[in-house]
Amino acid sequence: MSALISVVAPVHNEGPGVERFVRRLTEVLTGAGLRFELVLVDDGSRDDSWDRIVRQSLLDRRVRGIQLSRNFGKEPAVLAGLEHATGDAVVVIDSDLQHPPAAIPAMVRRWREGAHVVEAVKRNRAGQGLVGRIGGRLFNKAFTAMTTVDLVDATDFRLLSRAALDALLRLPEHSSFFRGTSSWIGFRRSTIEVDIDHRADGGSRWTFRSLFRLAVNGITSFTSAPLHLVTFVGLAFAAFAVVLGAQTLIRWVNGGSVAGFPTVILLLLVMGTFVLLGLGVIGEYLARIHEEVRGRPRYLVQERVDGLPVAPEPVAERATR
Repeated sequence: MSALISVVAPVHNEGPGVERFVRRLTEVLTGAGLRFELVLVDDGSRDDSWDRIVRQSLLDRRVRGIQLSRNFGKEPAVLAGLEHATGDAVVVIDSDLQHPPAAIPAMVRRWREGAHVVEAVKRNRAGQGLVGRIGGRLFNKAFTAMTTVDLVDATDFRLLSRAALDALLRLPEHSSFFRGTSSWIGFRRSTIEVDIDHRADGGSRWTFRSLFRLAVNGITSFTSAPLHLVTFVGLAFAAFAVVLGAQTLIRWVNGGSVAGFPTVILLLLVMGTFVLLGLGVIGEYLARIHEEVRGRPRYLVQERVDGLPVAPEPVAERATR
């Protein structure tokens, strides 16, 4: 029997996009002669995305659905899909069709040639505004500089072999960053270039606040480099303070006047800003420690559907539970 390819896609308020995504993915994978399962993870959608997932699962047994009990975020939703995937290789892809499903057969070929991790690298950034493009590039370059894990032009669109996936799922941390950890685990790698498409249903639903929060969580859950940066900047300020103090003392001994009121104010502002930013960085890491110590589940599953031939429960009855 041929290898089973699991395709994991988080879904959040996609609505009619669910059918469009399933139809497009089925066309590509069936046309390529691949045996596959599609794992759709509803991350607490407020629209009818779950009902559409259930309908697609009843129409095609290869479509499986997982409904989380609330909106946990993209990273936990991806993790839920990975933990429920049963394939010999697993592909993670966005359900808004910005990641081209047509690239999956090429990724599978690289896997069959011996690669354990196949990463899709962007050739373009369609659908992103100027701020999004600059922010994305800055984050990827900063992350790469702090961790030595290359995320420049990287995406969440990637294939993992079963061995690589098992290694990834053994990582114990509560706060996960799939793009970073799937690169950190190593294994034999390969890359393919893809063109990112515009969203099939309007603009991105990511706000600046949510993107900023994702970036902070990604960095603080993956590396302690910002803490070391605070230490280095503190040492630099200490060295500067020693030099400035020595200069002031020498001028005082020599009877020179010290008319440095603006300088003092400027130093207080700079040092006060640094102290508050440093406390903020430390607070973020304390929050990560707090999450790990609490040990709460990274996600909770409310309902599953596995293509079983049963009549769907009326929406009104589910809503009144």
